[in-house]
Order: sequence, then structure tokens, then C-alpha cells
Amino acid sequence: MKINIDELAKKLNIKFKNKELLKIAVTHRSYLNEHRNEDIEHNERMEFLGDAVLELVVTEYLFSHFLEKPEGELTNLRAALVKGDTLSKVGQELGLEKFLLLSRGEAKAKGRSRNYIIANTVEAVIGAIYLDQGYEKTQEFIIKNIIKELPVIIKEELFRDAKSFFQEKAQELNGITPTYKLISQSGPDHNKNFQIGVYLENDLIAKGRGKSKQEAQQEAAKKALKRKKWDQD
Repeated sequence: MKINIDELAKKLNIKFKNKELLKIAVTHRSYLNEHRNEDIEHNERMEFLGDAVLELVVTEYLFSHFLEKPEGELTNLRAALVKGDTLSKVGQELGLEKFLLLSRGEAKAKGRSRNYIIANTVEAVIGAIYLDQGYEKTQEFIIKNIIKELPVIIKEELFRDAKSFFQEKAQELNGITPTYKLISQSGPDHNKNFQIGVYLENDLIAKGRGKSKQEAQQEAAKKALKRKKWDQD
């Protein structure tokens, strides 16, 4: 599969010095399983770097722009900005899906699986921009494309952390701290699925699924809030 890296760089509005970095950023591990002769690495290391840079830029922005907010609220705002749903939306707006290098099987995936890949690719692209352009250009890119989501997050209260809120309500109303247990996991390393249950003592309240344990825990907490009708508070 051929992709037009120049077109992608233009969409990102970044003049890359080393376009190979951008190609790595859009190369999923599964693609290399079917193209073992291609001399290119997959994007997981780039994603690791981009994740750290993204968190730093968002943290710095929130710290300097929301002087009145305490640490807990800043943490929730940051989590809402860097979570998979937000990054997937940003990646789709940037048109990244058109440029992904995937296996034939992954190319057919839709829904949460595809959104998860897009979100990770956004982090990898951030890593590539950082390596090629440095911190300031990466900061500009993140503010323009990701931090712009902040007004909607605040207006719609998308920063509300279900896991933390469920714990607060459980402790307040039942005097119990919830626990989370892994029920099952499936899928290859690059596309894991986790199912996690949230318990109050020995009672299973709800189950959640996700591409990471954290995502599955949040989903379980959301369902538990609804089951207990604590989400109406």
C-alpha cells in the first residue's frame, strides 16, 4: 500500500525535514506482519514519545490558563483532552484514517477498534513532529488541533471522571471503596480487549470493556453509576 506522505504533511500543516518519521507514525504493527520486506518500523515507540509530549503540553497549558482551578480539576480536564475519544475525533478531523498503513484485517475494522488505532496514531504523529520540529512547533500543533476541544469538554462536562465519581458516591452512601477486577482479555498484543468488573465488596455491580484496562474500568464505572442511579445526582 502506498501513501502520499507529502499530502499528509500538508494536511498537518507541517514542513517535515525527515518525512520518514511521519511514515513511521502512521505505520501500525499489523502492517509489518504482511510486509516483512519493507525497511520501516511500526509506530509504537513514536506513540510512547508523543503521549508524553502531549501530556506535558496540555498540563502546561491548563496550569497557565486556569489559575483558579485546583489540581484535581486540572487533572480531570487533562484526562478529557488526552483520552482516546478526543484524540480519535481529532485524528478523523485531520483525515489520518486515509493515510494509515494497516494489515488487510485491521483495514476492515470499524467502530472502537478503528477509533483506538486513530487515537494512537495521533500520539505517534505528535512524537514525529516533536522529533522533527522540536517542542514549540509541537506545542502549536497540539493547541491548534487538540486543546481547541476544551470549550466543548467544559460546556458538556466531558471532564467528569466516572471512576472517581463512582468511588465518591460509594464511599459517601455505602461506606465502601470500589474494587476493579480483570474478568477476561482477548486479542493479539496490538489489539487487546479487556473486560473488567467493578465490585462493592463481593458484589459485582457492572462490567466494562475497553482497549486498555483504564478504559474498561471507566466503562464499568459509568455503567455502575447508571445501575445505582447515582448518575442523576
